Amino acid sequence: MVPPLIVSFVYGQDDAAAFIISIILCAVIGFSLYTIHIKNINFYARDGFVMVALGWVFISLLGSIPFILSNTISSPIDAFFETVSGFTTTGSTILQEIESLPKGILFWRSFTQWIGGMGVLVLTLAVLPSVGASSLHIIKAESTGPNVEKLVPKIGQSARILYTIYTVMTTIQVILLLFAGMPLYDSLIHAFGTAGTGGFSSRNLSVGAYGNVYVEVVITVFTILFGVNFSLYYQILKGNIKSAIEDEEFRFYIGTITISIIFVAINLYSNGLFSFSDSIRHSSFQVGTIITTTGYSTTDFNLWPTFSKMILITLMFFGGSAGSTAGGIKFLRIVLLLKTVKRGVTKALHPRAVHTIKLNKKVVDDNTISRTLTFFFAYMLIFLVSLLLITLNGKDLITSATAVLSTLSNVGPGFEVIGPMGNFSDFSHGSKLVLCFNMIAGRLELLPMLLLFSPTAWKKASI
Repeated sequence: MVPPLIVSFVYGQDDAAAFIISIILCAVIGFSLYTIHIKNINFYARDGFVMVALGWVFISLLGSIPFILSNTISSPIDAFFETVSGFTTTGSTILQEIESLPKGILFWRSFTQWIGGMGVLVLTLAVLPSVGASSLHIIKAESTGPNVEKLVPKIGQSARILYTIYTVMTTIQVILLLFAGMPLYDSLIHAFGTAGTGGFSSRNLSVGAYGNVYVEVVITVFTILFGVNFSLYYQILKGNIKSAIEDEEFRFYIGTITISIIFVAINLYSNGLFSFSDSIRHSSFQVGTIITTTGYSTTDFNLWPTFSKMILITLMFFGGSAGSTAGGIKFLRIVLLLKTVKRGVTKALHPRAVHTIKLNKKVVDDNTISRTLTFFFAYMLIFLVSLLLITLNGKDLITSATAVLSTLSNVGPGFEVIGPMGNFSDFSHGSKLVLCFNMIAGRLELLPMLLLFSPTAWKKASI
């Protein structure tokens, strides 16, 4: 909370006290926990999952304190919702007007997305002087994708490499936004939202408020870049450019974006909504920000034709690449699911033949396929149960369904009431808590949050 505190001092607004008190509270709580003596130092995989899940819940609770103390958000549940949305890089909001908010609060709101993009606890591992081997359980629980691999043998060094790449890319975007004519404060806000694929803006009309094509191009390109698996960037830095380009997930990701942009642009132009150039412009921006679950907007896509809206809804399910800051099911899982379906069809035709699934010319083991299928089933189950609970609000089906999808895939906006020009303020407190669960579950790949409801996770481990 120190950076937003500095921003508060720079602009001389009355939100500095809220951050000072919040910092003191966090320090007292943190020091109190630090003094607790731990007898059993054995750290198991389930401990990593439960610690990450509880960690995100309590970090969000503490992160909501500045909103409450500054009177920006009076309701604790609303403040918790806004903070969860920030840390999970969802971008859904209960705020109806943001431009009048204190600069420090707006900065904190977007900075939570930058912190949460690569992972709150991965950041902790990156700055700690030394970490143990058990920390791999933490990275596995917080990272995205069916498989998590270390870039280098040392876990702390892997975390530092990831955050270095992340920080450098964010800095480059800030510089390009400055050259595009965006003020420094706004450049930082939107770079944080882009890097974390969160989408919080400092303007009520989001990126569309600037009416700047160059700004839109920079944000479009960087949302797509942050939706790529970060391990590919490490491979490129090592000189393995060919292996990065030939990656199946990357090719499917870029191909889907390209095809979606073309289809949406044609649909917009044929319906007479925009000129040909503006159709390409808005299609590229919205496809790029929706597929990466960033959620920025330049126009009200609520008013688009049904075909274009259906493409955007489909992309909400897909999300970005595994190992990126984007949400959603992830393209790696989509590829594996398609290959699994293909294998099932082939087995039906040739039952005696041996069929293997390969990814990047390597055989995928059955455990990975099983985890992928489990994730997909759990994702759809949470989606349906949450939708059933949310419909108690009495909202229309499109609003309810996209609210659940948007939070579970960490997208931000949905359609109808919660479209790019709307917000989540009209939902009941109970529904907001359900959506908060979805946001954290979606960011942590479901399993850590589901384990909290398993009695086995709370039993004392036998040594």
